[in-house]
Amino acid sequence: MAATYERRWETRRERARSVSDETQDSYYGLPVVHKSHWKWAVVLYLFLGGIAGASYAIASVAELVGGRDGKRIARTGRYLSFAALLPSPLLLIYDLGRPERFLYMLRVLKIRSPMSVGVWTLALFSAFSTTSALIQAAQDGLLGRDRAITRLLRAFPARTIAAVGSVPGFFLAGYTGVLLAATAVPLWTKNHLLLPPLFVASATSNAAAAIALILASSRGSSQRTLNRLQRLGGIAALAELALLLAMRRNSGPVIARPIEGGRLGQIHHYGVVGTGILAPLVLQVIATMRGVHARTATMLASALTLAGGLLFRYVIVFAGHASADDPAASFALTRRAAPEPPVGQSDRRGHGSH
Repeated sequence: MAATYERRWETRRERARSVSDETQDSYYGLPVVHKSHWKWAVVLYLFLGGIAGASYAIASVAELVGGRDGKRIARTGRYLSFAALLPSPLLLIYDLGRPERFLYMLRVLKIRSPMSVGVWTLALFSAFSTTSALIQAAQDGLLGRDRAITRLLRAFPARTIAAVGSVPGFFLAGYTGVLLAATAVPLWTKNHLLLPPLFVASATSNAAAAIALILASSRGSSQRTLNRLQRLGGIAALAELALLLAMRRNSGPVIARPIEGGRLGQIHHYGVVGTGILAPLVLQVIATMRGVHARTATMLASALTLAGGLLFRYVIVFAGHASADDPAASFALTRRAAPEPPVGQSDRRGHGSH
């Protein structure tokens, strides 16, 4: 008699297959999707690009509504934005491998391509950031007081340019989350709605900390100016913490494994959340209650925030690599629940993926 074979996943009375079953019987434990090639160059690009975009936006808002304190913040934010922006194209070109690839992406704008939109946003924002930095330098007399270029730059509508440039600036701070989510990497695509606002919150917190660190290191800044930056950074840090918790809950136990355990999990818990978010908030509270030197506390809290921001981007990039290498994460992302049985009929199939 000829042997008959029955495919296990079509057996009605078999229990629901778990993610571990899928991993054992499919792909032999091999990755289902290809991980990205992104390394430290992209981590630094995400960090510096976020600071560049957010600090420019903070500077623009501060100049419009900040009064005398706002002018100090605006001046520092414009210079910081330009300084953080300078390495960004170089890091992106280095990651692409060949400079002509960067120029090739500028030949056409593809709205459906996050990479194409990102490159064009970087180019557009570079024009605004550079122009605003030059205007600020002319106003500060750094380009000479009676030169034609100085008179020309001072005639530019600085506030209008800053207001319009804030749009691509904020977009630059958050589009990296869209870029990550537009992949098949389980950790990133599962949180496609959370990553953009998470990157915006982190970039705002980092930019406020960087501006505060620069002002606290100088003698001309007042404590009131630093306090305003600390409040902004604290609000952004709390939003970042809430979004990180939401990402962990939304990912589930399987997809969230890279940020829950192992070396990356420790960096996430103690470096990103502990050092970068909670420690600066606690430090500011202690400084206020016990009268610790406010300027020193601001500098320390800002440095911790910046360290946590860099670690966050390191964790999110390399945790994505680990998520792509884990076939169980891919199966957990794509599996669907079986339909509910008719009322009154016992469900012997379970509710897993068959």
